[in-house]
Amino acid sequence: MNRSTLSLIAAATALAAVTGFAAVSAPDGAATGTAAGARTPARMPVERSSLLCPAPSSSDLAETAYTSFTPAGKGGADAKAGSAELVPTDATLAAADDGKDKKKDKDKAAGKGASKPVLSLKEPGKPATAEANTAEAPALVGSADGLLAPGWTAQQTTKVTAGQGRGLLGVSCTPPDTSFWFPGASTAEDRLDYVHLTNPDDTAAVADIQLYGKDGVLESDAGEGITVPARSSVPVLLSTLSADRAENVTVHVTTRTGRVGAVVQAVDEEGGSDWLAASAEASASAVLPGIPADATSVRLVVFAPGEEDADLTVRLAGPTGTITPAGHENLHVKAGMSMAVDLADVTKGEAGSLLLRPAAQDSPTPVVAALRVVRGKGAAEEVAYIPATGQVGGRATAADNRAKGSVLSLTAPGEAAEVEVTASAGSGGGEPVTKTYKVAAGTTLAVTKPPVPSGLKGSYALTVEPVSGGPVHASRSLELPEDGVPMFTVQTMPDDRGTVAVPEAEQDLSVLDD
Repeated sequence: MNRSTLSLIAAATALAAVTGFAAVSAPDGAATGTAAGARTPARMPVERSSLLCPAPSSSDLAETAYTSFTPAGKGGADAKAGSAELVPTDATLAAADDGKDKKKDKDKAAGKGASKPVLSLKEPGKPATAEANTAEAPALVGSADGLLAPGWTAQQTTKVTAGQGRGLLGVSCTPPDTSFWFPGASTAEDRLDYVHLTNPDDTAAVADIQLYGKDGVLESDAGEGITVPARSSVPVLLSTLSADRAENVTVHVTTRTGRVGAVVQAVDEEGGSDWLAASAEASASAVLPGIPADATSVRLVVFAPGEEDADLTVRLAGPTGTITPAGHENLHVKAGMSMAVDLADVTKGEAGSLLLRPAAQDSPTPVVAALRVVRGKGAAEEVAYIPATGQVGGRATAADNRAKGSVLSLTAPGEAAEVEVTASAGSGGGEPVTKTYKVAAGTTLAVTKPPVPSGLKGSYALTVEPVSGGPVHASRSLELPEDGVPMFTVQTMPDDRGTVAVPEAEQDLSVLDD
């Protein structure tokens, strides 16, 4: 008689090991800390990660840099070397396929793709880069496994020097999901905002797009049942979804079937363009880190997605403490209606972060939020967006930093904190450098000269890891001026999802084979 032993921890680990594909629920009392004998779940490295990058730009002047990076040191002891690749969506490949290549068709049907990767990462701790200087640059889908999966990050940075869409557009490629909130989009006549939907799977996804203005839902039938074919990307112009024109719109993307990656490309005829990433999951409190010191205009857009109104306090965490913006001490946000607040030059020459908290602790109402930030004036205006973001957590990374132009913002909204910041090896050479920073309670530390690898060649990644103290929220601003225009983009730095909680097994489960 043979005995095959199945360990609960092994089964749970297998489920938990795939970022964006599975989640683990602990057995009753096993991980809550409330039952007798409860244990804290172990943190295990993920074994597979998935990321999606939108098509960069339709401009003939677009110059796009892709960066792929995995921090060193978080893989399992027995993890294989692994791979991390970003490949074009099949929709792009189909245009070049004349239908005569039978092997290519079979590969597509098997989900293998039909083109070589745009970018392949070889090892943790050193970025890989690629360029695409064309208006036909495609959306990308990608996955990482083995040692390259925990904390895998990809950055897409596009510079458009003139014409429609002029600006520096940066976005951290996103994992697929089924729901996204985008406060701060627009259907106004001077805006051309597209939501890009990218499907990584081998079956079609069906998505709905709902728009909310200052008076509630913008009537639309065109936003329902949008099909995103398998391994394809679909851009949707928001102004075509409703006849109503609204300057400040909250966009909600959900899927009926399948998963997508979603991000909004916001194009302002006067103020340039950038990507608007999704806000963090709705929460009673929100942190929006990294408003530049020289911001000439800051607009906050808040939305309460539930059935209850939200009453919030607004605070600015600067270099020496937290202050209340004059005239905007409290906000009343009606449920289902987008609220916009112009904060003007709220930073007054000092970098900071915006903190939203419930006005009454006994009645917290979840909200989503984002900032539209402008630098420069007149013809030299440039815009970027900062969505509410989760805390750094265990670790967070921003890829594609240059020798000059990166600013790291660290915010401790509660108690003081200490973090380690590591500059990775350069994509073309250079040795990693690590520095420690302390962030006082209720302040924002703007690191205008973050660590740079010694002997840097190429670009590099910045990784933040908490050492002690309270929660830290972070963002990275990249500045690449062009002909007097202060071009910049801001990427927030939430936890990199490099590990998952796995409950400890109480006992082995066994089956008997005759």
